[in-house]
Amino acid sequence: MEKIDLKQYTDFCVEETKTLLNIESPTGYTENAASWVREEFEKLGFEAKLTNKGGVLVSLGGSDRENGLLLEAHTDTLGGMVAEIKGNGRLRLTNLGGMNPNNAETEIVRVVTKFNGIYEGTFQLCNASIHVNGDYNSTKRSWDTCEVVLDEDVRKKEDTEKLGIAVGDIVCFEPNVRVTDSGYIKSRFLDDKLSVGILLGLAKYIRDEHILPKRALYAHITVFEEVGHGGAGNVPSGCTEAVSVDMGCVGEGLQCTEKQVSICAKDSGGPYSYPVVRGLIEAARRSGADYAVDIYPHYGSDVEATLSAGSDLRHGLIGAGVYASHGYERSHRDGAENTLRLLIAYAL
Repeated sequence: MEKIDLKQYTDFCVEETKTLLNIESPTGYTENAASWVREEFEKLGFEAKLTNKGGVLVSLGGSDRENGLLLEAHTDTLGGMVAEIKGNGRLRLTNLGGMNPNNAETEIVRVVTKFNGIYEGTFQLCNASIHVNGDYNSTKRSWDTCEVVLDEDVRKKEDTEKLGIAVGDIVCFEPNVRVTDSGYIKSRFLDDKLSVGILLGLAKYIRDEHILPKRALYAHITVFEEVGHGGAGNVPSGCTEAVSVDMGCVGEGLQCTEKQVSICAKDSGGPYSYPVVRGLIEAARRSGADYAVDIYPHYGSDVEATLSAGSDLRHGLIGAGVYASHGYERSHRDGAENTLRLLIAYAL
């Protein structure tokens, strides 16, 4: 198979990803991001609808509607929620998804109130001045030892309450999006907004090249993946297979780099369907995509939620390699391009 030039589509993927990364969407607060995703698919000429759950379901065409393929990615991210307004007016948080206080310390946050606007602050260790706190280095970072210091003149609980901040308000962490001249993409929440950008790139490729997929092809952009039930529903009739397009793991003991597409053979939920894994490898080889096959030691995906909800499907998992998952993450435009290349060969 001749290796196709995907530069313009990779550029598009990266630009769409940058825009989406800057639309805050911790699990439970995804309406703005989901609306943007739906509009972007509609701009490309595809039918996209919001599900009752808040995700986006897209039909990408295809002739064989008895053997459909569902591609799943998610736009919800990690984040926090106000668990307590403390006596000093600062906020104790509870996590949304796997947000880890160890790598969130000193990050800028925005507190999204239910009725009274948005307030900025910083997530800090309690008593964060190292010149004052002799236990600074030895203190274990946790949701109880860290707090949000609001950038407002608050000294006590009542001051914060007067701002309209309340328990249950969403807390968004600054993504800090960067794309380097060398092609690296750095940001919080590349998991899984980079994959949403890649699926938008796939849609653009289908439109521009006037392709009718051989089998019915759908994309489901879910909004509850980080808490485990994003893909539990909304499988179009006739689908026999689902593939999660999520982050590929990069780390010790694994083969994948940020410049490759990762094909997952097994994760915490068990092995992926062997025929699907084999088919993905064959498609990667056929297309010239640079790929690695790995086993993820601590991982779960949308497609496993789909199966757990009772869907009778073959299943697989791929994604651009991402380093430092659930922290300040890094991938590369080559990883996005290789993922797109594999999807074109496998799905079209």
